[in-house]
Amino acid sequence: MLWRAGVMVEARDDIRLALDRVAFAKELGIRPDAWQEDLLRSHSERILLNCSRQSGKSTMSALIALHRALYHPGSLILCLAPALRQSQELFAKIAGFYRDLGRPVSPIGERKLSLELENGSRIITLPGTEKTIRGFSGVSLLIVDEAARVEDELYFAVRPMLAVSGGTLIMLSTPYGQRGIFYQEWTHGGSREWQRFRVSAEQVPRISPEFLSEE
Repeated sequence: MLWRAGVMVEARDDIRLALDRVAFAKELGIRPDAWQEDLLRSHSERILLNCSRQSGKSTMSALIALHRALYHPGSLILCLAPALRQSQELFAKIAGFYRDLGRPVSPIGERKLSLELENGSRIITLPGTEKTIRGFSGVSLLIVDEAARVEDELYFAVRPMLAVSGGTLIMLSTPYGQRGIFYQEWTHGGSREWQRFRVSAEQVPRISPEFLSEE
C-alpha cells in the first residue's frame, strides 16, 4: 500500500514538472531570475533573447530543450550555433541536466552531439549553416545560439520548415552590431510575432557592480 501511494506521489510530481518548466528548473537545483521564469512559462512560438553574457540564456534554452524532449514524445529538437564548438557547449548543458535527472526517459542513442530517447524524441547539435539543416523536417524546437553571428541564409531556410511543423524558434544572442537577421527581427520584426527578452549585464545578479565598473 505504501509503495502504491509512493507511486501516486511520484506521478503527481511528474505531472507538475510536465506542466511547469519553472518547477522543472527547480528540480535541477536552479532558481530562475524573474525574467527567466517569464521565459520558462512562455507559450510563444517565436522568442528573441537579447541578453548579456552570463545572464543564463543558454542555461534556460537547454532546460526548454530537455523539457520538450522528455514531455513531448516524438519531438525533434535542433541546436544550432555559428560554430560546432558553440553548439556543443549548449548540448553539454542539455546532456548534463539529463544525467542529473537520472535519465528519466531511457536513451536509445546517447552520443557526443545527439541524444535519442525511447519516447521517440531527438536532440541534435549542428553548426549553424543553411547546408547543415537540409534533410530535417518536422522540427518541434529550433534553438539558434549566438544568433547575431549566424548566416542569414540559415534563418530563411528554417522559417518555412517551422511553418509546416508548427515548431518553436528561439534565437538567443549578445548584441553584435546593427547587422544581420537577428538585429532586423529585434528592431523591425512584427511585435505580435516575437516575444522579446532584453537583459543587460546590470540586471544579472551574478555579476557584481565592481566587476562591471572594472570592465
